[in-house]
Amino acid sequence: MIVNRRQLLAGTSALAAAGLVRPAFAAGDTIKVGSILDTSGIFDAYGKPMDMALRLAVKEINAAGGLLGKQLEVIAYDTQSDMALYTQYGQQLTRQDKVDVVHGGILSASREAIRQTMRKTRTPYFYNVLYEGGVCDRNIFINGVTPAQQVEALVPYAMGKSGKKVYILAADYNYGQITARWIQKIVTDNGGEIVGMDFFPLDVADFGATIAKVQTAAPDLVIAPLVGGAHLSFFRQWAAAGMKDKIALASTTLGVGNEHKVLTAEEGDGIMVAYNYSQDLETPANADFKGRWAEEYGDANAIHEIAVSNYQGVHTWAEAVRKAGTTERGALIEAMESGIAIDGPSGRIAVDPKTHHAVLDVHIMEFENQKMKVIETLTQRQPIDTQSVCDLRANPDDNTQYEIQI
Repeated sequence: MIVNRRQLLAGTSALAAAGLVRPAFAAGDTIKVGSILDTSGIFDAYGKPMDMALRLAVKEINAAGGLLGKQLEVIAYDTQSDMALYTQYGQQLTRQDKVDVVHGGILSASREAIRQTMRKTRTPYFYNVLYEGGVCDRNIFINGVTPAQQVEALVPYAMGKSGKKVYILAADYNYGQITARWIQKIVTDNGGEIVGMDFFPLDVADFGATIAKVQTAAPDLVIAPLVGGAHLSFFRQWAAAGMKDKIALASTTLGVGNEHKVLTAEEGDGIMVAYNYSQDLETPANADFKGRWAEEYGDANAIHEIAVSNYQGVHTWAEAVRKAGTTERGALIEAMESGIAIDGPSGRIAVDPKTHHAVLDVHIMEFENQKMKVIETLTQRQPIDTQSVCDLRANPDDNTQYEIQI
């Protein structure tokens, strides 16, 4: 088959648009950073800023001379919000592209779709997203908040403002189910009562019957670990039903993808959350980060919680590579376990050697005029939920996701 220059350029442009063309480096000239995210499809509001954050971190590292005398090369795949493509691209990154590290996954289901592939191929894996806790695997490092860091801060605060009768509305997959059990435990531990609990598939967008059910139960507080664009409909429908000023609302997920900017102030004001990051943190580090992001992308509007987690995950990995003097898995893990820490836009991020989770700050916040108003900052919270079941120093071959039992 003869391919002329015009056909070749057209084909190259199509591949570039799909994110599959990479610079022509000789083998061994670069350190390969694999990325696998939903940058299109129903979860792209999470994935696009995460991809932007990873690329910004890599650009900064390369501008400072790279790592070990080499530049970083990003090899990225868009899963189009299709879990099956996580499995396919996870194998592509590790077995064919032979990347040195993978940063990726958004939903807990996507993490579990690729985690065993990373482990089998001995490819260090960074999951930089808040999640339900309990993963114990020496090959993975987790840079987002867990229930002990987030829910244990949010629930007592929200109950103190509203009351002790709580209704839970959660996404119907492992994140929502396990987080709901943590909420049950923490509500009970603080003298509260669960008066109802419902779970919803990710494509459910009609909450009319649920709102009527909640009204009948008459809780003081609704806590909503709901996920994705379809579930955003609940908050709009709740406000439209006149409920926002009658029953308090808290969420472990709302705002992670900048959903509070999509809701009007009338729909969102007063909803309580707790995260590691907010654009509205008034710190020099955050101001500097937003300035660099705006310089790269035109403005800082896209930045959100898990984008910053991804950015900080890349820099944490880079710090470990510098300390190890190699990207080799064993030496890298030992460097990560040695007390690696960085100062990022959200504050100090340190690696807990026992669990490979992050020690980080958590900010209790309320939505106000489409912003996250910081009410209280809890510094350097430990992932004690996972620490209670996972000890990778004592059991380095553990490969379990422990789940709370109540």
